[in-house]
Amino acid sequence: MSLEKLEFKTEVKQLLDLMIHSLYSHKEVFLRELISNASDAIDRARYESLTNSDILEGDVNWRIKLTPDKDAGTLTVADNGIGMSKDEIIDALGTIARSGTKEFLAALQNKDIKDNPELIGQFGVGFYSSFMVADKITVISRGAGQKDKMGVKWESTGDGTFTVEDVYKETKGTEVVLHLMEDEKRYLDEWEIRSVVKKYSDFIGHPIVMEVEIEKDSTIKKGEKVKVREEETLNSMKAIWLKDKSEVTQEEYNEFYKHISYDFIEPAKAIHYKAEGTSEFSALLYIPSKAPFNIFYKDYAIGPVLYVKRVQIMDHCEELIPQYLRFIKGVVDSSDLPLNVSREILQNNRQVETIKTNITKKVLDTLAEMKKDEYDNYLKVYKEFGRILKEGIHFDFTRRETIADLMLFPSTKSEDGKLRTFQDYIDGMKEGQNEIYYATGATLEEVLKSPYLEAFKDKDIEVLVFLDEIDDFVFTGFEFKGKRLKSVSKGDINLDKAEEDEKKDTQKKYKKLLDLVKDILKDDVKGVRFSGRLTDSACCLVAEEGDMDPQMEKLLKAMGQDVPQRKRVLEINPSHPLFAAMNTIFENDKNSPHLEDYTRLLYDQALLLEGSKPKDPAAFAKVLARLMVENAEKY
Repeated sequence: MSLEKLEFKTEVKQLLDLMIHSLYSHKEVFLRELISNASDAIDRARYESLTNSDILEGDVNWRIKLTPDKDAGTLTVADNGIGMSKDEIIDALGTIARSGTKEFLAALQNKDIKDNPELIGQFGVGFYSSFMVADKITVISRGAGQKDKMGVKWESTGDGTFTVEDVYKETKGTEVVLHLMEDEKRYLDEWEIRSVVKKYSDFIGHPIVMEVEIEKDSTIKKGEKVKVREEETLNSMKAIWLKDKSEVTQEEYNEFYKHISYDFIEPAKAIHYKAEGTSEFSALLYIPSKAPFNIFYKDYAIGPVLYVKRVQIMDHCEELIPQYLRFIKGVVDSSDLPLNVSREILQNNRQVETIKTNITKKVLDTLAEMKKDEYDNYLKVYKEFGRILKEGIHFDFTRRETIADLMLFPSTKSEDGKLRTFQDYIDGMKEGQNEIYYATGATLEEVLKSPYLEAFKDKDIEVLVFLDEIDDFVFTGFEFKGKRLKSVSKGDINLDKAEEDEKKDTQKKYKKLLDLVKDILKDDVKGVRFSGRLTDSACCLVAEEGDMDPQMEKLLKAMGQDVPQRKRVLEINPSHPLFAAMNTIFENDKNSPHLEDYTRLLYDQALLLEGSKPKDPAAFAKVLARLMVENAEKY
C-alpha cells in the first residue's frame, strides 16, 4: 500500500498544540504512559489467549522492552501484546475517544497546569504526552495471531497530520519510537530511564527490560574485566496488591493509584487487605480525594480492575461494587473465579456476590473509621462523595442505617459551621420527641430564614438542613434507630399538645372564614388550615406526607421532566395581624371584595416564601399597589 496522509481530529490538533507549547515540570510522565499502554496491551493478549491460542504465536515471554539509541536520538518502547490493525491505530491515535475532551483542553490551558502533570493521564490522552519530548513519533504495530504478519506504520511530527502505511512485522505487538528533541536527550541515559521506571512503573506486572552495559570477568584473560551488554529487568514486577502492607510505602500506594485511576491528586485513603475463608481474594482499593468530572455521566466506568490468579480479566468490574460506591477505584485479584470468566458468569456467580459483600463492608467500615479518627480527611471525602453515598440509603435496604450513620448535615444548632450526624441529633432530642425533623433548600442561609422553622426555633427544637436535591427523595419514610424523619414543610406539625388543642378550637371558631378562603383558592390548594409551625409569618404552603418536595419538583422540571401538578395545603397563622384584619372584614361584610384580594395575596405570599413566583405576577402587583394606595389615603 502506498503512504496515506490523514489529519487529526480537531480536538487532537488543539491538544498537540497545547502539549508541545506548554511548559511542564514533570515531562517524564510520558514514559509512564507508554509503559502503561504496553502493559494494557499485554494484559489484553493474555486474556484473549485463554480462548484463542493463536494469539500467543508461540511466544509467552511477555515483556516491555526499552531501547535507547544515542546515535539515532531515539527511545523505543516495544511490547509483544495484542497489537493494532490499521483501523484500530487510526482510531486510537487519530482521535480522542474518551469523554471529557473539552474539560481536558480547558484544564490544559490553565496557567497552573505545570503543577498538575498527572492531568494528561486522567483523560486518557497519555500517548500524546510523548510530543512534549519528541518532535516525531513512529508507531509500528501488528495484531497478535495475524498469519500474514502485515502490520501498520503510523508516523507524525505533531503538525496536525499523520501518515499510515502497511509494513511487514515479524513479531506481534507494538513499537513506539520517539525521536527525541535535542534538549530532551537525557531520556536516553540509563540512570534517567531507571529512575523514571522505578518511580512510576515498578509495580507493573510484566518485566520492563533494557540492555545495559555491565562489567564481567574476562573469559579470555584471567583477572581482567570486560564490558558487555546484557538485558536487565528494571522493575520488581511483584503486584503491589499481593505484597504485605508493611512492604509498601505511601508513595508506592499513591503511584499505583495514579496508574489505575488516571487521577492527578493523591487518594484520600488506601484500603489494602486479603480476604480468606469462603472466598479468597486480595484487594487494593482507594477512596479518591476528588470526584471525577464525569462521575454522574452515563458512560462513567464503574468497578475495580478484576484479576484472576494475576491475569487481568477486565478493566472495570461493576459486578464487584454497588452503584453508590462507584467512586471507589482499585484492584481485586481472586483465586476462586475461573480464568475464562465473562460478564454473564459474573452476574450469576455466588463467589462474586460474596466478594461484593466483603468489599462493600470493608469500604463502609473504613469510612466509619475515618469519620471517627480522621474527621478532617473524612469531611473532604464526604463533601465530594456524600451525595453519591446517599443513594445507598434508598437502594441498599440491608445497609441503609450503616450508610446513614456516615451522613453529615448542617443544622439549626450547628456551632461554628460544624456538621451534625443523626446520632448527634438523637443525643440532643427533647424529652418525648420521637421524630427527627429536617428542612430542605438550596442554601443554608435560605433554609435558616424559612418560615417553616419558626415554631421549632421558638421551642428550641433542632432541625437538620438537607441541601442536596435528592435528600427528600432519599429520606422520606426513613427511620434511624427507631426515630422517623419528618420534613418541616410536609404534613401537619404539632409540637405542643396544649397548643394543638387550642388550634383545633380556633379552627372551629373561624371555620366559615377558612371555608371562604378555601373556596376562593379551590383551583390552587388542597385545603386550608391553621398552622402549628408559624409564629411570625402570615402563611405558608405545605405538602402532604409522601408528596414531592418543592426542591425535588424544581429539579425535575429543570431537567425537562413532566411533573404532575400537585395541590398543597395553605396554612395560616391565626395570631398574625393580617388574619385578624381579614376576620374583621369578614364579620362586617362576608361579601366584601377585599376578602378575595387578601386571600389571593396570602396565597401569592406563600409562593414567594418558598421561592416560587406568584401565580399571576401582574395581578399580584396590581392588587398590592391598590391596597397600598387605599392604606396611604387613610393618613
